[in-house]
Amino acid sequence: MKCPFCGDIKNKVVDSRLSKDNLMIRRRRECLNCGKRFTTYEKVVSALPMVVKKDGRRERFNLEKIRSGIQKACQKRPISTNDIDEFVDSLPQIFQQSGFREINSSDIGEKVIEKLKEWDDVAYVRFSSVYKQFKDINEFMTELKDLLDERGKEGL
Repeated sequence: MKCPFCGDIKNKVVDSRLSKDNLMIRRRRECLNCGKRFTTYEKVVSALPMVVKKDGRRERFNLEKIRSGIQKACQKRPISTNDIDEFVDSLPQIFQQSGFREINSSDIGEKVIEKLKEWDDVAYVRFSSVYKQFKDINEFMTELKDLLDERGKEGL
């Protein structure tokens, strides 16, 4: 591991701990050249499934693209960055467990929609308006009506 301060590759591990989710190891290291300490994280790198887009194109599974879409939907909403990060970081494991080498982008979208619906109605509607590609205001209003009906039934 290269020291971020002096660039030397000789260092020693001072402390190792499991992360809260037990998916990473946090290591405190000390550079043997300059004596400064820095932190590294180790996690298992596994092959994520390819994502099949609606038009048939295939792309690599991109967590940052998913995170960005969720963050845009959640702007100025009472949803913590921590909650978003935990959810996004859980997605690879969910899809790896399916055992499929390819997944449809709609499967990812549905997982996001479910979580946003659970978190916040406004974030859900924002994401849905892009994800579901409403063709006109009537489709948008139908989605809102369905959401309001569902919330009304939950309140009973």
